[in-house]
Amino acid sequence: MNNDELYIKRCIELAQKALGKTYPNPLVGSVIVYKGEIIGEGYHHKAGENHAEINAINSVKDKTLIPESTIYVSLEPCAHYGKTPPCALKIKELGFKKVVIGAMDSHDKVNGKGKKIIQDAGIEAVSGILENKCIELNKRFFTYHEKKRPYIILKWAESGDGFLDKDFKPTAVSNALVNQFVHQLRANEHAILVGTQTALNDNPSLTVRNVEGINPIRILIDFDLKVPDDFKIYNNEARTLVLNSSKEGAQEHIQFIKIKKENFLSDLMEILYNEQIQSIIIEGGRFTLQQFIDADLWDEVIIIKNENLELRNGTKAPEFNHSVNKTESYRDNTISFYKSK
Repeated sequence: MNNDELYIKRCIELAQKALGKTYPNPLVGSVIVYKGEIIGEGYHHKAGENHAEINAINSVKDKTLIPESTIYVSLEPCAHYGKTPPCALKIKELGFKKVVIGAMDSHDKVNGKGKKIIQDAGIEAVSGILENKCIELNKRFFTYHEKKRPYIILKWAESGDGFLDKDFKPTAVSNALVNQFVHQLRANEHAILVGTQTALNDNPSLTVRNVEGINPIRILIDFDLKVPDDFKIYNNEARTLVLNSSKEGAQEHIQFIKIKKENFLSDLMEILYNEQIQSIIIEGGRFTLQQFIDADLWDEVIIIKNENLELRNGTKAPEFNHSVNKTESYRDNTISFYKSK
């Protein structure tokens, strides 16, 4: 690994500290190096606050070293005025010697403009360092902007004999260790979706409890508004979108959005895109999960399996035939991860 790669790797490590907290912004880390030594580093903590480059610049004790320094950043510096001024202009103004960029930003507001501002100022700029790792870091952000939909994770827990529950009643399938993993997953992603049946059967609150983190936006698909409003999904712990066939409008943290059963998935993608939701866990029962699988509309699938548990009768797990990317053991449970090609 050469020096540029080493420093971009550090940028990625810094960026990851804010996973789940920057939506709808990307995860970005930045490092400033003077004569082979790191003199400043920073990352983007949350939307509306300083970008990574500014935090890195602010952490440099001796600012006179900046014109002789290289700034590393995992994603192309922004070129537009949002809640904060463009970082590319700040880099130009301070006159860094060189800029090294992990991945270019496909977002139409940036897309090469940041790098161009820097190069036009006569500063050397290199991009595409550990590019795949930097794209993986922001798989949610890139999927959202390029595919006009959130990054989709399908998740369920099944017994050794392939059931989601026993006799169609809520059944604990996974162990406490896996539950912690699931709560971390919720904290990492932007939103979580369930259908009517799951909400009625399990009365879930879909919040983050066993780990530190922000509650995801809850999305309930409930065409006929069968879920009573005293159910946990309606509590005020998280913003909640209720997709249904009759009601529109918002009250406090709950927003009702109309949707039809025809073209449901493509309309759902459009609604989620318009709501700026960058990633979503589909936890909904078998019917909802199978719809996504059949439409080949997913980026990752996470299947939790309790090999020793036999339920014999109940809701069958979704039908899903793909080759597994990796498997992890959590005591007597296994978690299998699948990635779309």
